[in-house]
Amino acid sequence: MNSEAVSALLDKNPALKASKPKLEAMKPGAYVVHRSWGFGQIKSFDDTTLKLVIDFKGKKSHSMDPAFCVGTMDVLPDNHLLVRKETEPKKILELIAENPAQLIVEALESYPNRATTAIDLEITLSQVIGEEKFKKWWADARKAVAKDPRVSVPEKKTECYILRETPVSAEDEIFDQFNSTRSARRRISLAEDFAAASAHKAAQATLTEVLKGVADAVKDSNQLDAAERLYGAAVRDRIAKVAGVDAATFEPSQASLVGNLRDLPAIAEKIPVQFQSHFLELIKDTHPIECRDIVFNLLKVSQGKFTTECINFLVENGYSEDLASTLKRWQTEQNLRAPVLLWIVKNRHSKKFAKLLNDLITPRLLSAIFFAIDYEALQAASARRIPLGDILSDDTELIADLLSTADPETARDLANTLLLNQGFEELTKKSLLARFIKIFPNIQSLVASEAEGKEDQFLVSRESFERKRAEYETIVSKKIPENSKAIATAREHGDLKENSEYKMAKQDQQVLMAQKSQLERELARARITDFKDATVDQVSVGSVVAVKGPDGSALTYTILGVWDGDPDRHVVSYKTPLGAALMGKRAGDAVKVKTGTSEDTYSIVSIARYV
Repeated sequence: MNSEAVSALLDKNPALKASKPKLEAMKPGAYVVHRSWGFGQIKSFDDTTLKLVIDFKGKKSHSMDPAFCVGTMDVLPDNHLLVRKETEPKKILELIAENPAQLIVEALESYPNRATTAIDLEITLSQVIGEEKFKKWWADARKAVAKDPRVSVPEKKTECYILRETPVSAEDEIFDQFNSTRSARRRISLAEDFAAASAHKAAQATLTEVLKGVADAVKDSNQLDAAERLYGAAVRDRIAKVAGVDAATFEPSQASLVGNLRDLPAIAEKIPVQFQSHFLELIKDTHPIECRDIVFNLLKVSQGKFTTECINFLVENGYSEDLASTLKRWQTEQNLRAPVLLWIVKNRHSKKFAKLLNDLITPRLLSAIFFAIDYEALQAASARRIPLGDILSDDTELIADLLSTADPETARDLANTLLLNQGFEELTKKSLLARFIKIFPNIQSLVASEAEGKEDQFLVSRESFERKRAEYETIVSKKIPENSKAIATAREHGDLKENSEYKMAKQDQQVLMAQKSQLERELARARITDFKDATVDQVSVGSVVAVKGPDGSALTYTILGVWDGDPDRHVVSYKTPLGAALMGKRAGDAVKVKTGTSEDTYSIVSIARYV
């Protein structure tokens, strides 16, 4: 907009005088971000309509009232990354690929105070880099910028990235944070970061102070649990080594913290992943005679990566044969837990473990897997994914491998176990059963008959079936993805314990997943009918029944499918108390219908077909 157009607009809308600089910035060629339309470029100003003409992504030559744009649109400076992506694409691509820290520095330079929230910065960068590539790129970029002395990196996403006037070394920044916090957990974490950053002698002078601070936290703080205290002691001893101090002078020692065998399972459950290998070596050094039995006991209750660490430790320390025999014994005793089962099926073809696991890949292992999935589903308080169930679905060769030595009777029993399992959705069960049937075709009739006995089919009209299926598709393709985005957005707002948006989104997730599962079960049971099989001899699905009510009034009811009820039109499902009581009756019959505590008698006058 030129000065004449701005003046004319202000004369018409005096309330916009405070926005004069923003209006003057809305010139042809300027790049903008609109609250609804996103990134775009002003192409021209229409003097006739007094409107801006803006090209947005996906909407070219869009006319907008400048007065409306004042509160909904920002004009971007020339050095903004979104603008430079258009004007300097080669330079921006080069920074993305080769110097992510510099890209972030230049992004911050475009903000008025050389600072912006982590959330805002991530949104901008994801638009510049592209959403598909951003997540992986950002994981590496954050590490690079954390080491850059020019940038102050926030602890939370709601806080700001700040471009400093004077660069501060990573060591100095960590040291300042270390001195300013009284949290023992935070001090241990910062001490570890400081030790990693202090590779040169300039930082050695402050090592002693950091060492004393973390040593005091490990010794005296009542904030730490056993796992945190042990990890803090390991960090303390690492810093002592760098500082040239004898770690044996500190209490409590790492050995004393793992001295009580009863404490080890609780410690193993909480120790950081990067410390798990060290933890096992510490057990070996502290308990050289009992070490083997201790690690087997930890393996039995292990989870996640610690399962792999325990197995690698046993193999590397010469216990391979003991491991194979122990796994077989646990299988016989039905003591194989989900994390160990998951490790077995993932590693059954690996060069390192295939021979060790060969004797375990049997139908009995599939039975153990089904039991573990069922147990986890029954214990779960939410609709979270079950890793064993996922790998059973995703690994298309797994069922075939496990059934390779099965006889038809065993396969039939396992197929029926699958049908009764609480950990799979109905559609997933059908997919997995297809793999059984491919190997043992006779299972199809056996499974079909038992499934029919377990859960009867019911009749529905095509129209009502399509409505239910549309409801299911809406939940799966729209509501669940929207909820997932809502959870991700809410998670970015910080502390989850105090985050009401996150809690509400997670509650919505549970409701949606329950609705999805219920609809899957119902759609699997539904059988579509056109009601042409209805007769006039007796009431059936598709009958129009004239009855005399309890008070002598004449009523007409249409008996249709489970999802076709419409009380206002006297259409009832054959599964309702009235519909079920009328089914099979003939003209002239008296029918008693019990609803709640009352019982009414109806007399059937006539029966016709539904058209």
